[in-house]
Amino acid sequence: MKTTNSGFRGRTGRRALTAVLAASLVALAACGSPASESPESPESPAAGAADNPFGVAEGSAIDAVVFDGGYGTDYVGFAGDLVAAKVPGVTVSVSPSTAIAQELQPRFVAGDPPDLFANDGTGNIPTATILDQLATMDDLWDATNYDGVKVSEAVFPSVKVDGTIDGKFVQMPYVMTLVSLWYSASLFEENGWTPPKTWDEMLELGAKAKEKGLYLFTYGIEAASYWQWMLWDSAAKEGGIEVVEDIINLKPGAWSNPVLVEVYKKMEQAIKAGYFVPGGSGTQFTQAQTQWSSEQKALLYYSGSWIENEMKDATKEGFEMTAWPAPTLSANSAMPFETVQAGAGVPYLVPAEAANAAGGKELLRAMLSKEAATNFSKTKLAPTIVKDTVPADGFGSTALASTMSTMEAAGANMFNWVLAGKSGSYYGIDESVALIQFLDGKITAEDYLATVQEMYDAVANDSSVEKVTFDLG
Repeated sequence: MKTTNSGFRGRTGRRALTAVLAASLVALAACGSPASESPESPESPAAGAADNPFGVAEGSAIDAVVFDGGYGTDYVGFAGDLVAAKVPGVTVSVSPSTAIAQELQPRFVAGDPPDLFANDGTGNIPTATILDQLATMDDLWDATNYDGVKVSEAVFPSVKVDGTIDGKFVQMPYVMTLVSLWYSASLFEENGWTPPKTWDEMLELGAKAKEKGLYLFTYGIEAASYWQWMLWDSAAKEGGIEVVEDIINLKPGAWSNPVLVEVYKKMEQAIKAGYFVPGGSGTQFTQAQTQWSSEQKALLYYSGSWIENEMKDATKEGFEMTAWPAPTLSANSAMPFETVQAGAGVPYLVPAEAANAAGGKELLRAMLSKEAATNFSKTKLAPTIVKDTVPADGFGSTALASTMSTMEAAGANMFNWVLAGKSGSYYGIDESVALIQFLDGKITAEDYLATVQEMYDAVANDSSVEKVTFDLG
């Protein structure tokens, strides 16, 4: 069966997102909470009531497993305290994890999944493998939040599209994330450098950095995929979104697209010229990021807007972390240079057979309050899907302020394939070994592209794998 998954850049979503990023948006406020029928709580309010849309039982326990990455897990604990203050006797347990699939797949098999989990990180669970085991989020979307505002009206309009897989709204992404290059505005100003708009300018900058004993890029083994993101984003901007669409829809020969090949060859030039900090294949990713944010050995790093919070204890004072779009091949690209990958990420899922699925959704409802969302943005320096929670000065953060201004500059020119899981990861395709060999200069761009084409072809030709058609807009 083939189904369609709409992308971030549909016309209605584009107009709406442009409007909300350009104007002051509807605010949310404090919190409130529900409770559900259970044998131990017969007097709990009935499910469906405005103040208890999911029927959470008083005295029940909520088990949440949260990916412990760039944003940590304490923000979910903050929301858990809001739930506990509103629903008598409810306890919320938040367990951190850096290997979601490894830890949770055995629990799904045993019939003991958590009530809520963040399916994030490089070790996440391929959504296709558990799609029929997930509860839908339509009731949460239609519910009023703690402030009496419908959730659908309180969040960015792209959220439901980004959370829909195979026609089912099963993910509630929480963070509005920008994926882009990042650089130190103070370092660039000090050296009279201009951030590059094209690959030729990028390579010229690499030569200038080398003259000063510096490098253009750095990478760590766990986050090598970040550079794949830049290469795909760059190719999509140059040749049109169909360049990436063809890859993720398993089209034969997609990895031989001339634009894609040219982008990878530009990266190969950078690798051969020695523009990467040496030893990436033996470097832990936060160590590589420290080489950029603290030691300033590398000028540029590609990552999501979680990077500032992730590196807050390892960033040089006065760094002025700033976002910058991926480069194009030419000044006549299919999409303007300002185009960026941005959308709702960090997806939260509720297993249908969870012991307290109602509690999982209630915890999400608390996270969607303005109090919880503002706490996240202020402490994690990133916007959530909840509107009107980030001031113009980004709480004093150049990274957060530039995240918002970069998305505003992009306007309707956004796409979203990483954040919504619309990539090879949907099928569990792992290009990491070949990618690291490429970044280390052990194989050529041509070899890499041929290798991953074989991987994608194997999935395409496997009749046991149900395929989904992704439409990125």
